[in-house]
Amino acid sequence: MKTKYSDLIEQTFDFPTEEFKVTKEGDLIYRDIDLLQLSEKYGTPFRFTYLPKISENIQNVKRWFKQAFEKNNYPAEYHYCYCTKSSHHKYIIEEALTNGVHIETSSAFDIHIIKSLFDSKKISPQTYIVCNGYKTENYVNGILELMELGFTNVHIILDNTEEINSFSERTEKTLNIGIRIASEEEPKFEFWTSRLGIGYKFIVPFYLEKLKSMPNVKLTMLHFFVNTGIQDTAYYWNELHKCLDVYTQLAAVCKDLIHLNIGGGFPVKRSLNFKFDYGYIINEIVEQIQLKCNDAKVLSPNIFTEFGSYTVGESGGIVYKILGQKKQNDRELWNMIDSSFMTTLPDAWAINERFIQFPLNRWHSEYERVLLGGLTCDSDDYYTSEKHLNTIYLPKYSKNKPLYVAFFNTGAYQESLSGQGGIKHCLIPSPKKILIYKDENGEIQDTLLEKEQSAESMMKILGYSE
Repeated sequence: MKTKYSDLIEQTFDFPTEEFKVTKEGDLIYRDIDLLQLSEKYGTPFRFTYLPKISENIQNVKRWFKQAFEKNNYPAEYHYCYCTKSSHHKYIIEEALTNGVHIETSSAFDIHIIKSLFDSKKISPQTYIVCNGYKTENYVNGILELMELGFTNVHIILDNTEEINSFSERTEKTLNIGIRIASEEEPKFEFWTSRLGIGYKFIVPFYLEKLKSMPNVKLTMLHFFVNTGIQDTAYYWNELHKCLDVYTQLAAVCKDLIHLNIGGGFPVKRSLNFKFDYGYIINEIVEQIQLKCNDAKVLSPNIFTEFGSYTVGESGGIVYKILGQKKQNDRELWNMIDSSFMTTLPDAWAINERFIQFPLNRWHSEYERVLLGGLTCDSDDYYTSEKHLNTIYLPKYSKNKPLYVAFFNTGAYQESLSGQGGIKHCLIPSPKKILIYKDENGEIQDTLLEKEQSAESMMKILGYSE
């Protein structure tokens, strides 16, 4: 009878995979990295970032667009923008920039990052800076500062019809303007239309009645994004076609309009059963844009994307140790981790997001059904199901044989939402941070970026110490 945890996984998935394999001792190896060894070296809990995965994903997308352009004889250019809000960390953005990407911003403080990257010569004045988000006064000031520094490819994406006044009244420089379309949400959503952007039917009149007559304004980009992301569904293709209808109408009356930004939204792998044909979807998007533009007799636009989650999501993970087990009744076994899901994986708590989860060791032990609990005194601090199953199985708990568990593909948003440092629920500290990279010889290396948050830092924030 097959009762080992390894038997369960091999019966459930096509395993081993490109990312995962198991040693004869029963330890999990992730992309040739022994995370159990790192757990023993640095202690848990810790976040890790595997930098090479960022470059790999960027190059994948560039290759797929190149293939789609060649297949469709597409005459314009493709530009990959990194969406900073997915992860603002310097080591993330600098890794992305080694692949010739551009930057998308969403708030005033992003501008400080842009200026720092410029000062360190990581970006040039020719780098595209696509400025999304609601334009506060500080954000407007920052964007204008970039233009004064000589950035020639700043594109201001208008979120509403009034924002243009904040810029046109402050400078005589030429303003490259984009308009974000307020797409219609899926029928099951709480409201009909995205709160971001300008409604489809208002965009062409807005250009003709206001923007066209403004002497220092050039409408160069139309921005399109749907909340559910890019999917092979009737809803997505319908919204894309509505966007292309607006683009072709605008391009017919606006000679400056040459860029179409289709936003982000590529899915991140959350289960080993994940299937998504990225290359097929990209080719379909390119083909649809080409067909629409040809039918309308307008030039095909340069295509921009703003992939954030896809860029960094699969580069990150977090490792915990099982501290103990609680039996609450005849059926419920709670394995307690040495951190909190609410404070380290906020999407698991807030939107019920699921991640790939595996033990790091004891794969040859018998398994049991468990629930995972965090350290806070909040009843919502738990993780009880996988993407493919409504339950969790792990090797049987043993006081004498420590068990470590890891959650994978958590690199997008989790740290930004939970915050590094600061004060968290029940004063659970921020975990350690480990950077994993390849040296000049291609050898995998690791380094401790940050120690676990200390009590002293919390006491200072709370005002108990200087």
